[in-house]
Amino acid sequence: MTAPSDLISQLRIDRERQPASPPSGRHWRWIAPTVLVLAALALFLFTREPAREVRVATAELLSAESGGPAATSVLDASGYVTARRIATVSSKITGKVVEVLIEEGQVVREGEVVARLEATDALAQRELSAAQLAAARSEVARAEAQLRLAEQTLARTSELAGRQLVAQSALDQARAERDALAAQLEAARRNVQVASEALDLAEIGVDNTIVRAPFDGVVTVKAAQPGEMISPISAGGGFTRTGIGTIVDMDSLEIQVDVNEASIGRVRAGQKVEAVLNAYPDWKVPAEVIAIVPTADRSKATVKVRIAFLERDPRIVPDMGVRVSFLGETPAVADGAPVVPGVTVPAEAVTSRDGRTVAFVVKDGRAQLRQIESGEARDGRRRVGRGLAAGERVVLSPPAELADGDAVTVIE
Repeated sequence: MTAPSDLISQLRIDRERQPASPPSGRHWRWIAPTVLVLAALALFLFTREPAREVRVATAELLSAESGGPAATSVLDASGYVTARRIATVSSKITGKVVEVLIEEGQVVREGEVVARLEATDALAQRELSAAQLAAARSEVARAEAQLRLAEQTLARTSELAGRQLVAQSALDQARAERDALAAQLEAARRNVQVASEALDLAEIGVDNTIVRAPFDGVVTVKAAQPGEMISPISAGGGFTRTGIGTIVDMDSLEIQVDVNEASIGRVRAGQKVEAVLNAYPDWKVPAEVIAIVPTADRSKATVKVRIAFLERDPRIVPDMGVRVSFLGETPAVADGAPVVPGVTVPAEAVTSRDGRTVAFVVKDGRAQLRQIESGEARDGRRRVGRGLAAGERVVLSPPAELADGDAVTVIE
């Protein structure tokens, strides 16, 4: 049982023990800014726009060699790719095709067999000529043997006549027989030569049944099939082919354009040309004027100009449409003057903002707005004299909402 004195001790107030004080305002000064920063960061992360996906291209120098101004076009024209060396291959004789060894697109070499004709008659003629040659050679051997015997007989008769053991008539007869056999031997030898030439002619007949490529080239047309008749001349009726196929020498391809006679003065032999095939509008092929054909077409008032490709490429094929630009002289740069290389960019990279001509350059994952001086556009590219440097990546078809400093992602 608790004593009364212990109960009184428990009711006594402990004045040394102080109650906990509430937080002071000094702590709140640190907590409030931290909460605000975290809230702002969360708001930024949840509300910011994602990086825009853009396509880019590289700005290129106007002149890769000197970095100076490039030659400009003085005349544009249209024409076609043509081949100076093209042949429809046929046979020298009329016959039936038994084998065709070519297909469209196949590369052939000079002398390569492209087709064979039925050679039954030619082979029979060659065998006959070979037999005639063998018979002629046998006749020569017989005549030589007879001539040797006649010469021996003449020698014995001449010796006996010298001893006056035979009459002079016997000697004359032996001499005549020797001369006759010598003439027969000469005739037999000539017959051998004739038979040999006849055999050579028969060999040519057999060779004429084989059709070969006249030069190196590519087959563009296969015109005949086994079983059809072929002839070097048209036989009429539409049942006889006049060719096995067409072969084109791709190294002889060139451009032919018709230039208006009023502008022909801007063209000269050896002039540099920039050609663009209709099939590949972004590919500029260097070319050069070969010659101006010295005649005019009065119906079209044009003059034909031949242009040579300076680069060969399998993508260039006959009858392709092509646009050409005849280039003028490259502007000279004055001595001591600084060279400021201009660049070209795709025309779709140039846009307008607030009345200014601008382009966007991608650097460090962000779009930079550049005000530029834009020149003429040709063949899908635009010249830029100031505002861009060679090698910089420009945004193609920049969206209207794209702004300076926006984050971008380059897509291939």
